[in-house]
Amino acid sequence: MSMKKIKILSVFITFVLSFLIHFLYNIYPSILTSILAPVNESVWEHMKIIYTCILINSFIEYFIYKSKNISFNNFLISIPITSILSIIIYLILYIPLELLFGHSLALATILLFIIYIIAQIISYYILNSNKIKYGNIIGIILIIVSYIIFTYLTYNPIKNSLFLDTQTNTYGIEK
Repeated sequence: MSMKKIKILSVFITFVLSFLIHFLYNIYPSILTSILAPVNESVWEHMKIIYTCILINSFIEYFIYKSKNISFNNFLISIPITSILSIIIYLILYIPLELLFGHSLALATILLFIIYIIAQIISYYILNSNKIKYGNIIGIILIIVSYIIFTYLTYNPIKNSLFLDTQTNTYGIEK
């Protein structure tokens, strides 16, 4: 199995993981799940789905690459770069579409699938590029900082539409 085939499979793995991660906090509410999964229906909280699914999938890929002796570079730095770029691209596409058409679960789901395709393309090129100096250390730091930001903004959300749960008209986690 080649890296390209694994990346194609990864699109579907991350997509399926998205549905599991979406409901994780509702099924098992805890501090850990509030960090990894959305705690409400705000756009911001749903960005955790993208980040966490890419993170989990990346570690699944890692073990597949190792078992198949597939060479790769920049593993840990690829996770936050891929995740952050995917979130930015999602927001750039989703926000105008939501303003034009209103909230649509079908539109959000299709867009998420497209984002996972883009994410795997980004990841493929990062994993195949020359080694990034200090990439593992930078990657770990970026992953930790990303989840610190997610956690802080889950418990201390900014009062704007990105953080508003339109179903409950609240912000952040219910205390």
